[in-house]
Amino acid sequence: MKIVCRYLLPLLVISLSVFAEAPAPSVPPAAAGAPAAPAAAGARRGQRTPSNPKNDALYKLGPDSKPMDGVPKGKFSEAKHIESQVFPGTQHTYYVYVPAQYDPSKPAALMIFNDGQAMMKEPGSVMGHNVLDNLIYRREIPVMIGVFINPGRRPDQPEPPEPGGGWGDATTNRPTEYNTPDDKYARVMVEELMPALKKEYNLSPDPELHGIMGASSGGIAAFSTAWFRPNDFRKVITIVGSFVDLRGGYVFPEFVAESEKKPIRIFMQDGRNDNRNLTDPKRDWFFQNVRLMRALTAKGYEVNYTWGLNNHGQSQGGVIFPEMMRWLWRDLPVSTDPNDMVERALLEPAAAAAKP
Repeated sequence: MKIVCRYLLPLLVISLSVFAEAPAPSVPPAAAGAPAAPAAAGARRGQRTPSNPKNDALYKLGPDSKPMDGVPKGKFSEAKHIESQVFPGTQHTYYVYVPAQYDPSKPAALMIFNDGQAMMKEPGSVMGHNVLDNLIYRREIPVMIGVFINPGRRPDQPEPPEPGGGWGDATTNRPTEYNTPDDKYARVMVEELMPALKKEYNLSPDPELHGIMGASSGGIAAFSTAWFRPNDFRKVITIVGSFVDLRGGYVFPEFVAESEKKPIRIFMQDGRNDNRNLTDPKRDWFFQNVRLMRALTAKGYEVNYTWGLNNHGQSQGGVIFPEMMRWLWRDLPVSTDPNDMVERALLEPAAAAAKP
């Protein structure tokens, strides 16, 4: 309990201020059922409030997100591809990041990064591979394989980012496979990606050692993967998750309330200025993230969360990503034997550790 409170209490103070400052509007009756029929674009989007770029400038990546001198570095694989049967005619490109401490004779944990091209970009707003290097070396997370997977696309479509810097919404299958509240993207992960990974890497079969994360539409895709396949993925990170009416994703709080509790642990992040909507709560990113957090909390889920001042993007989420990972993987087996000098040492590369 002490370990949980160490991370939860500071965030709880932040979170309580949200409820004191701006009570959330009530959810319209339509939100409790199936997605409503599509309306005209302008009416569906409602009246959105402007963002403030100065807010995002407040968040700066810390040392855990950057290369550190003396820390062993993992390696990215070449681009790999899987053909999709779930979304016929499309394929997914992914890159596997193998940490220096990976030992093929020992099962490793797994972390999947949706929108892989953005999460591995360097310099970037997350640089997840650096976080893996630094935290594994200090034994703050288990040795894990990182998989950076791009949205599905047809062979004639370009890899994201699309021209202009977008994440593939206009040129890939991202909107459909990420935003739709069904099990199809979870099936891509479980039925198509996992078998391909297991052919090359020794992955732990324990779903408690399988995590998935994403931002925006990638965030709702991460949650839906664990929601529909909790026997395969149980750890989730969402950053500014799009739990809104893009493809009906605002229904997850009702799913949570009406379903048996699932063995999912989740850390959510969003900003008070994330795509706020004055006229349509189903298109208000921050409101819907808070609504989902409340539903998960009421159901007794292991949920942690923090609300910043950021707009839609990874400005705060990228900064706290190392802390999210520590919380998510906090219950690693640990030796308290003072004579256990292996436990008390940095985790060296597998080849170096094997030398006499």
